[in-house]
Amino acid sequence: MESKRGRLRGLMDSVANWPAVREIASLGMGPEAISEHTRRWQARILDADEKVVSVCPYCAVGCSQLIYVKNGSIIDIEGNPSSPINQGTLCPKGAATFELLSNPNRLTTVKYRAPYSDHWEDRPLDWAMERVAHLIKETRDQNWEEKNEKEEAVRHTTAIASLGGATLDNEENYLMKKLFTGGLGMVWIENQARI
Repeated sequence: MESKRGRLRGLMDSVANWPAVREIASLGMGPEAISEHTRRWQARILDADEKVVSVCPYCAVGCSQLIYVKNGSIIDIEGNPSSPINQGTLCPKGAATFELLSNPNRLTTVKYRAPYSDHWEDRPLDWAMERVAHLIKETRDQNWEEKNEKEEAVRHTTAIASLGGATLDNEENYLMKKLFTGGLGMVWIENQARI
C-alpha cells in the first residue's frame, strides 16, 4: 500500500511539473510564463543617453512626451506620467510619434509632378514655397470680386480655401484668419479640429 502511495505521489509530482499544468495552476502569471528568451529582454530606454521632455505635435491639447535619445538618435517616445495634461497617456496618433520620425518610408523632400508628367521630382523647399505663393497670388488676382451682383463691396475671392490642422494653436489660427481674410480676401476658412 505504501509503495502504491509513493508511486501515486511521484506521478502527481511529475504531472505538477508539466509546463501546461504549472501555467494553469498559476493562471499563466508565474515564472513558467516567462521563457529564457523573454528573461533576456530589456526596455530599449534602459541604456538611453538622454531623456528629453517635449510636446506631442499632433493637436493643440499639448500632451507631454518623453523622448529617449541614444547616440544622437531617438530610440523611443512615450507619454510623460508627470504631466497634468495627459498623465502619461497618449492617443493613437501621439503614441505613433516615434514611427513618424523613424519610418524609412517617410518622405523628407518636396515632391513635384509637373502637369502631364509621369514621374515625381525632388525640389528644394524654397522653390516649393515660392511656387505656392505665386499660385495663390495668381488665383487670387484671376478670381477677385470687388463687388457682388447688388453692387455691394465684398472684396474677396471664393477660389481659394484653407483647411487648418488640429496642431495649430489659438494664436496661429488667429494670425491665419487675419492673413487669409484681411490680406488675401479668402472666404472659405475651416479647421480640421471642427470637422
